[in-house]
Amino acid sequence: MSIEKHRSQAPRFTDCSILTISDSRTKEDDKSGAWLQQALLSAGHQIIHYRLIPDDIAQIRFEIDRIASDRKTRVLLLNGGTGIARRDCTYEAVNGMLEKQMPGFGELFRYLSFTEEIGSAAILSRATAGIYQQMAIFSMPGSTKAVQLAMTRLILPEIGHLIGELDKEG
Repeated sequence: MSIEKHRSQAPRFTDCSILTISDSRTKEDDKSGAWLQQALLSAGHQIIHYRLIPDDIAQIRFEIDRIASDRKTRVLLLNGGTGIARRDCTYEAVNGMLEKQMPGFGELFRYLSFTEEIGSAAILSRATAGIYQQMAIFSMPGSTKAVQLAMTRLILPEIGHLIGELDKEG
């Protein structure tokens, strides 16, 4: 089946949640979280949860488990904590939980970052994605430009297709 056929049979809208991971942001100055909310709503998706939490492996995993447990969220978007600074731990928290990885997301995100945005600094990104309890998780850097790049070029075009694939029987 062609990719166009897959997309045409996929759901158009889904339920999403957002976690901003940061030790320095507040809800009032979380520009990336605000942009994510606006982009999702503009595309017709629902937002189930939005939270801002610190760079802490246990807390990140707790929030992911809490969101997954209500079985409402189909796509969880994390922004922040994907770099290599001492406090950045989102990658470690998320990667250890994924039941299936989608390495293409991180690879393509870094490629697009390299060619369109930040050049060789793209090697510092540890953006990742995968599946946990039938929920797609995308973990991206916290900068608003990085969030916009990931969402507009990779995530939003594939959300419906991704949910369609997750919902396939057998």
